[in-house]
Amino acid sequence: MECSGCAVRDLIVEFKMDGDLNNQVFPDIIEFIQSRTLKLEENNRYFTLRENDAKDFVDYSIDHLDITKMSYKIPNKDWQPFYKIEELFKVEWVDSVIRNEQVICYYQPIVDKNNKIYAYEILSRFLNEDGEILYPGQVFSAAKERGRLYALDRICRMTAVKYAAKLDNKKAFINFIPTSIYSPEHCLKSTNEVADRLGVNPRNLVFEVVETEKIEDVNHLKKILAFYKARGYQYALDDVGEGHSTLQMLEDIKPHYMKLDMKYVQGVTSDKEKQRVALQFLEKALEIHSIPLAEGVEQKEDFEWLKDAGYQLFQGYYFGKPLPHPLEYK
Repeated sequence: MECSGCAVRDLIVEFKMDGDLNNQVFPDIIEFIQSRTLKLEENNRYFTLRENDAKDFVDYSIDHLDITKMSYKIPNKDWQPFYKIEELFKVEWVDSVIRNEQVICYYQPIVDKNNKIYAYEILSRFLNEDGEILYPGQVFSAAKERGRLYALDRICRMTAVKYAAKLDNKKAFINFIPTSIYSPEHCLKSTNEVADRLGVNPRNLVFEVVETEKIEDVNHLKKILAFYKARGYQYALDDVGEGHSTLQMLEDIKPHYMKLDMKYVQGVTSDKEKQRVALQFLEKALEIHSIPLAEGVEQKEDFEWLKDAGYQLFQGYYFGKPLPHPLEYK
């Protein structure tokens, strides 16, 4: 059965009304609501509408109701003030991106200390209906606004695995958002099936924990990683040293790879604080048998400093920008 969070169905919007004016006129709009509503709790002033009907209701509300006393919410999101609902409608285009799987991938090389390609990170890029590239940040922000991160993350993982199959025997690093996975057994089933169908060696897939969202439930993350590990996949912790990535997180999940955030990579040669952080996380990575990887390398001197310090893998524009084909196959 398809996960409800992964399916791009009609968006259901729930409304809540308070205030004297709204209470007075509410009986007058019940007929409108009842003809379109999915659920009506008249006494509590709660009701739900499909998105197209919700747009009509918004137009009506602006002229006839006190919108300062109204709020709305969509599945998997908190209540929002009514005036923000136009932001929800403006990014409706992201549903088509997900539904039509308008996703391609680029490859960025990951090299060893001898500057030889060890792996590629597979990065999602998105297309509009005219085939033009959309900024990833724009797409993920729109998906988050509409509660579609689950569905977007799923098609990105599946597409990335398809691109990984073209790498022969090279490793592929694939991002995923932990908060987009309810149940590993259900949410990751399609990703696993694609890998099996294409004959991808599980040990060649490295799933990166992307901490664009705060990871509050470490036990849930451990369940996800246990699912990957049990099927022979490896995993990496991204953006270490930044945000919510901590020494404790490294200790808790013991990733196969530790990726030092570019904030502590760029300019590390001349910055004592960046050097301290880089060495601190290097020591922890080696302690837990995690391979240390520095990302965002742009200058030769930073590469040399990190290499001399003990970092084993490197990624960044100094070695190659993301390209629509693997660098060594040009």
